[in-house]
Amino acid sequence: MTGPADTSIKDFEAAIAELEGVVRKLEEGDLPLEQSLALYERGVQLSRFCHARLEDAERRIELLTERGRLEPAPRALAGGDDGGI
Repeated sequence: MTGPADTSIKDFEAAIAELEGVVRKLEEGDLPLEQSLALYERGVQLSRFCHARLEDAERRIELLTERGRLEPAPRALAGGDDGGI
């Protein structure tokens, strides 16, 4: 569940892009302390948003897997083992 502070986050892709920018700025290390703290807080918001979206996607995949009875690919296909072919 996202809070009111997350309303400025448009979608997963936008959040990832913004988070990358936040990390880049923080790594440069030439910001005043208050600005660094504000960026860190924003980074935490973005990270939580992305984590929640990934968990939602995982749950949706699990539901589809259960309903559609999808099974993992056979080891020969998944692992690149050509099975002697």
